[in-house]
Amino acid sequence: MLQRNNLSLTYLDLAPAKPENAPLVIMLHGYGSNEKDLIQIAPALRPEFRYISARAPQTMDFGMYGWFPIDFTHSGITVDYSAAKKALELLIKFTGEIIGEYRPRGNKVFLMGFSQGAVMSYLMAYNAPELLHGVIALSGQLPESSQPPETAKPALRKLPFLVMHGIHDDILPIAKGRAADAWLQQNVDDLTYREYPVAHQISDSGIVLISSWLEEKMPESD
Repeated sequence: MLQRNNLSLTYLDLAPAKPENAPLVIMLHGYGSNEKDLIQIAPALRPEFRYISARAPQTMDFGMYGWFPIDFTHSGITVDYSAAKKALELLIKFTGEIIGEYRPRGNKVFLMGFSQGAVMSYLMAYNAPELLHGVIALSGQLPESSQPPETAKPALRKLPFLVMHGIHDDILPIAKGRAADAWLQQNVDDLTYREYPVAHQISDSGIVLISSWLEEKMPESD
């Protein structure tokens, strides 16, 4: 595994035994974490894939990063929407750079986001679905102030989604996952939604499902 700083975001690169045109997963960590987080589950996933774990652009503290600032208030979480828009623009740019750098199958990638990273995955699917093979949204929520533009809706509808949430999540309650499930049922054709008896985390059973889902959705060789 190598850390790289040659593109718009710093990232960890875990390449497969046969890296040329390998299908590719970009991993987006949660608020206050870093690129070393989600990459830990990569060895339990499909070995044919290349895994790119990106570091979010906002520095919070030593080893802690976020995609955009948020505040925890008595009435809930407040979001800096201007910063979220800039983070999305940066993620779209980075994804294009990654596709150019590694030439994954179909010149598209899978996005796997946890918590705030899942929000970024949804935003990316809303605004640049043409760059994606599919989205894995873990313990997240739909963007509160954003809807997909009309021009993106046909491609979004064809995009496969895997959504997971912990029933005992005390950071983003299970209602957030269920709301995402309800919206996606109406707006995409290929949705897998699962709940697990865990908190704000990824269950072992969830990791097994991610691996089998990636195998099922793996694009054909070029």
